[in-house]
Amino acid sequence: MEFVPGQPFKGSYDVYAHFRERLASEPVEHFIAVLLDNKHRKLKDVTLSLGSLTASIVHPRDVYRRIVRDAAAAVIFVHNHPSGDATPSAEDLEITRRLREVGELIGVPVLDHIIIGKGRFVSFVDDGYW
Repeated sequence: MEFVPGQPFKGSYDVYAHFRERLASEPVEHFIAVLLDNKHRKLKDVTLSLGSLTASIVHPRDVYRRIVRDAAAAVIFVHNHPSGDATPSAEDLEITRRLREVGELIGVPVLDHIIIGKGRFVSFVDDGYW
């Protein structure tokens, strides 16, 4: 399933279905922002960081520079865990907290953060991480 530009965000499974083939078998972490308009329709995907086997370096300043430049009204973050285990790490929880705080401050809400593993995913919203 493709989550194409202009299509409204309906839920975490749509995002997972769009990215699972692309990210589930990647050997390094990819940190991606799905940029949305004010009606939560997809504008585009932006790869913000490529990491290592176990980490991706993400700084809120760099993340939001691109989001603001592309005039997104909301964002969904997506990244993969090359290990295949989609369980959020302590670092995932912390960076998501910081990204949400910055988003709230500048008026670009984070609608979800989705971690893709092998055959499963974790949605921070659906799985109660916020």
